[in-house]
Amino acid sequence: MLVFRGFCGSRDFFRPAPAPTALGIGNFDGVHLGHQTLLSRIKAAANARSLNPAVLTFEPHPREFLAPHSAPTRLSTLREKLERIAGQGIECAYVCRFGAALAACPAENFVNDILVDRLRVAHLVVGDDFRFGAQRSGDIALLRRLGQQHGFTVETLSGVACAGKRVSSSLVRQALEGGDMEAAARLLGQPYAISGRIVPGRQLGRRLGVPTANIRVKHHRPPLNGVFAVEVDGLPTGRRTGVANLGLRPSLGGEMAPILEVHLFDFSGDLYGVHICVRFLHKLRDEQAFASLDALRQQIARDIVSAKHYFSH
Repeated sequence: MLVFRGFCGSRDFFRPAPAPTALGIGNFDGVHLGHQTLLSRIKAAANARSLNPAVLTFEPHPREFLAPHSAPTRLSTLREKLERIAGQGIECAYVCRFGAALAACPAENFVNDILVDRLRVAHLVVGDDFRFGAQRSGDIALLRRLGQQHGFTVETLSGVACAGKRVSSSLVRQALEGGDMEAAARLLGQPYAISGRIVPGRQLGRRLGVPTANIRVKHHRPPLNGVFAVEVDGLPTGRRTGVANLGLRPSLGGEMAPILEVHLFDFSGDLYGVHICVRFLHKLRDEQAFASLDALRQQIARDIVSAKHYFSH
């Protein structure tokens, strides 16, 4: 997938698209079932009308800029999001820097300058609650009116329901924060995952007899924490199962940022520098502090038994 980055107000803001596009707009955090439905509609419209399937998304999340203290935790990093969008058959992603210039951009200017002049939109797919422009002043009615003026069509989606509730990034966060990995997987269409590169750690796990792969987590505030049964992809030997701890390691004095540690079953070897994907299948317990390393070692042994029991059923 081709990825283009732009900054609203810059002279270099997105070169004009090489061909007319079937375009979807959104934050796409987590790329859940609702997002996947929207992406499938982009692909279908592109195929039917010989358009380039593309998305426009924003970095950072608009709420992280507008209200940083109340912004939700991210389900996915930009890299993870783009990889999942590409997996849905989208060929091009435009990543727009969300800052003061874009926040102040009038709704009609957003359509005229960005969607029409730069992205050459021919068919637009958005959710039925989509708002845009300064103060969220633009709505679907304005999009349809401007579409008639500029020659693009507008398709809206009412959302996807799961267990009687509209699928949303907020609903996924709620499931993850509650430790319901199975519910989160149903909403996402796949298990929740975090990817990252394996980096050197303190080697404490090795001293405790349970060596771990330490993953550099780019989520500053992951939407979950605790101990989990996991699957790991990206290893030289193929997929492996294991047990993982995601948190601040309170038994070891605590950390400033979350750390993801994975103990792989039936594996030995050097993995430094390898980029892996960790899928969280089942929560075993919350992270907790232990009075001694021996108590921690005993609990890790119980966690391994619990995780293996999960995989055996």
